[in-house]
Amino acid sequence: MSERTAVVLFTRDLRVHDHPALATSCAAFERVVPLYVLDPALAELSPNRTRFLHQSLAALREALRALGGDLVLRHGDPVAETVRLAGEVGAEAVALSADVSRFAARRAQRLRAECDRHRLHLRFFPGLTVVEPAELAPGGGDHYRVFSPYHRAWSARSWREELSAPATVRLPAGVPVGRLPALPPGESPDVVTGGEDEARRRLARWLPDVTGYGDRHDDMAGDATSRLSPYLRFGCLSPLTVANAIDDRESPFVRQLCWRDFYHQVTAAFPDLPRKAYRRRATEHWRYDEQALAAWTEGRTGLPVVDAGMRQLRAQGWLHNRARLITAGYLTKTLGLDWRDGQAVYFRWLLDGDIADNSGNWQWVAGTGNDTRPYRGFNPVRQAERYDPDGAYVRRWVPELASVAGVAVHQPWRLPDALRRTLDYPPPLAPPGEPPVWLR
Repeated sequence: MSERTAVVLFTRDLRVHDHPALATSCAAFERVVPLYVLDPALAELSPNRTRFLHQSLAALREALRALGGDLVLRHGDPVAETVRLAGEVGAEAVALSADVSRFAARRAQRLRAECDRHRLHLRFFPGLTVVEPAELAPGGGDHYRVFSPYHRAWSARSWREELSAPATVRLPAGVPVGRLPALPPGESPDVVTGGEDEARRRLARWLPDVTGYGDRHDDMAGDATSRLSPYLRFGCLSPLTVANAIDDRESPFVRQLCWRDFYHQVTAAFPDLPRKAYRRRATEHWRYDEQALAAWTEGRTGLPVVDAGMRQLRAQGWLHNRARLITAGYLTKTLGLDWRDGQAVYFRWLLDGDIADNSGNWQWVAGTGNDTRPYRGFNPVRQAERYDPDGAYVRRWVPELASVAGVAVHQPWRLPDALRRTLDYPPPLAPPGEPPVWLR
């Protein structure tokens, strides 16, 4: 009697711990073939994320080999390559983690059709969020549009059981596993390294600091955030593992995990989130100014806190959470430029560039998304003075202003003329017409 075989298709879940698709398949089948398909359609979206991905694949291969298996690598269309491999190894089933983007939905639809055609059993598993998008819905609706009631429901929800890594992974004999791709250079010089082992080490190192997260996470110079977001984006770390490790549903950091789940359920219900305004009656009257967009992208707007944030983004492939709000708010609320153009810049550089989170947060700032106060004002200077009170964050990333002491660094246009002329720094960029309040 032949041994039963399944293919587990990895996507944004590059780990062996708390991986329901992998754990369940290893328990139900004698042989399991872990597969990752390098899709050329995604290869050029972000050099930074491509490098992080390849590092994470190398770490996943090592972890699977330690369990007796391996990671099979293929290049091409994920659906075609999955079905082809299933035929090669005589698999009867395909398993993968459910995802929410339009790309993932189309992949799932095509995979269902091909698995039906080839008489393969297909099953989707949880694993990309703490609570699955379909598990929570308000009365009379398919998803929550406002965060606060979602958070209450999410906090009261029982979570699934966190799973250990499988004891063993057995591949069929003779399966060509393929070579790891050469590590690309990326674009940012100062980035973290991908992979599950690194993710788990970072979580362990950061856990003692989680109790102070609520008080310190907005301190831009203090850099007291976890920096776990790239590992959550690629699934090197299970969000359930993080939530369980903190073990406090009232923790401000666990609340951030809830925000992440919130935007995943929004995206599942509204897959056009990256392209279309979510709010039904949102006003979208944007300017289009290529020079202003380029100045913002390159960190040369003349507004120090914005330039500091955009330079951090380009140097590290990451951006402090408060700096994300400030830079996005300046682009949309001050310059009046389209949030989709800013989102595209973030998607290029961010290691944690995620369809649901990035799109949801940009729409929140722009006033087109889930913000219950979409017309709120935004003052980047006030933000800078509050969250970088002595200017240390700005001086780190804008060395042209290193000689300007204290809070004065946030408004160099107000310095005495003699000092201002010594600075190699542009005047602040503002839209045509009446100047914003912080320039008056």
